[in-house]
Amino acid sequence: MSMAYQVRRESVPILSLGARDIRVLHISDLHLTPSSHSEIGDIKSLKDLNPDLVIVTGDFLAHMKAVPVVLDALSNLLSLPGVFVFGSNDYYAPKFKNPLAYLRSDHGGRKLGRELPWQELDAGLQSKGWVNVNHQRALLKINGSNLEFRGTDDAHLNLDKYGEVAGEPSPQADVAIGVTHAPYLRILESMSEDQLDMIFAGHTHGGQVRLPWPGGSKALTTNCDLPTWRARGLTKVQDEPWLNVSAGMGTSPFAKIRVASPPEVSLITLEPSL
Repeated sequence: MSMAYQVRRESVPILSLGARDIRVLHISDLHLTPSSHSEIGDIKSLKDLNPDLVIVTGDFLAHMKAVPVVLDALSNLLSLPGVFVFGSNDYYAPKFKNPLAYLRSDHGGRKLGRELPWQELDAGLQSKGWVNVNHQRALLKINGSNLEFRGTDDAHLNLDKYGEVAGEPSPQADVAIGVTHAPYLRILESMSEDQLDMIFAGHTHGGQVRLPWPGGSKALTTNCDLPTWRARGLTKVQDEPWLNVSAGMGTSPFAKIRVASPPEVSLITLEPSL
């Protein structure tokens, strides 16, 4: 049975005047295992959205033997330009924990499972031309515009070293984009200081459990220090970069519960600014 994901469509006016639109497919938190049969079909169908670029903000894996599953699921998209970073679940297998602990404040403690073959995943994605931007910068030309990407490794495990990619965008860049798994405020603030145009992140599962609320629903947690009102979707605060947080397509195999936070991908159309 299909996971019945939603496609959230947004437009962001950050390109140069007269530039061609760029359709960005933002995927996050797949959490795939060898038994993720319906999910594989869903992910393969994403090619039908006709994106120009794919950004994946981590947590591809949820099992020791999931790397071939991930590469198969993404096979229809790997011919497109793509950039990615890793999340904590790409490094360590999930372990059972009290699901209610997810709703408590994050005090920094982590229950880590066995180390996963993330190097194999990294090599597989890069062999198809996708760019690993964990603590790297990359410049890609998409539909005539130069997009600069910079990323960090997972802040939830304190692996982020933004200083390695910090600084002003390249003079060649028409648009500067940040990519990170967990949208901790220290990363958002640093990217804002460097005057990036937009940031893509995942990790939150949109709150995973949301309460009915006037105008929609309200997240109880983001599993980081991001305010709950930004737990999913496209938001902007004053002159800071646009932020798109994906609620993700999957969940931990030990907490397959979503309440008012359905699986999703984002299709973000970058447009010329007015």
